[in-house]
Amino acid sequence: MTALFALATSLLWGLADFGGGLLTRRTPALTVVVVSQSVAVAVLGAIVAATGAWSEAGPRLWFAVAAGLVGPVAMLAFYKALALGPMGVVSPLGSLGVAVPVGVGLVLGERPGLLQLAGILVAVAGVCLAGGPQFRGGAPVQRQAILLTLLAAFGFGAVMALIAEASTTLTGLFLALFVQRVTNVAAGGLALYVSVRRGTPALSPAGFPWASLPALAFVGLADVAANGTYAIAAQHGPVTVAAVLASLYPVVTALAARGLLRERLRAVQAAGAGLALMGTVLLASG
Repeated sequence: MTALFALATSLLWGLADFGGGLLTRRTPALTVVVVSQSVAVAVLGAIVAATGAWSEAGPRLWFAVAAGLVGPVAMLAFYKALALGPMGVVSPLGSLGVAVPVGVGLVLGERPGLLQLAGILVAVAGVCLAGGPQFRGGAPVQRQAILLTLLAAFGFGAVMALIAEASTTLTGLFLALFVQRVTNVAAGGLALYVSVRRGTPALSPAGFPWASLPALAFVGLADVAANGTYAIAAQHGPVTVAAVLASLYPVVTALAARGLLRERLRAVQAAGAGLALMGTVLLASG
């Protein structure tokens, strides 16, 4: 179950990052974050009301609040980095956040077996290569893009660690995700207000991207679903395994770019995807 839900997490995050990166090229990143997360709040609010999840309220929700404060900063930094590009560098660097939950798992006493340790090393190497790092001859990488990506990576890793601690039951998870997203929107909305007050437009010259609303909704819902599947994966198995499998999302982003944008996979990307798959098999079998 851990492998299944963790791989679902990587699929959802990969598609959400692909969509968010594209949207940010036409709409300010902060607006993309606030609108997409607002859709998630509405859907989660209905789920919480229907399941009576409010009965699960407790001190653990402070982990969800913390994740909600860190999340918008990480998403904003990552979307801005994707807009600056090149994606072939930004995407694999973003997966370095896996070090945070893996470190937490090791501190808490988890010790992966030899086969799982080999799978972790192979999968992480595959993730880094699957993004297609441009060692030579590629587009220049702005220092700002690198710094933003590293900030986002740490934030994503922190959110993974926090949301895994925010609940112990399924209904409690719905409530935790709702609280996290409400905090996301509140923090992101405040940042957007400050940004507008300072003269930065909240929208592109074309106005509100109504045509992009379905895509914005998908980004928000896929992201929150990924948080949920990761929390389930972390609760049913070693965090070290769940976190590494969930970090395979750059492979999904690269494949989405190949399938939808007709971007060609370079040899290094194909090799990385193969290594990531091999690492996944080792982790699941260990």
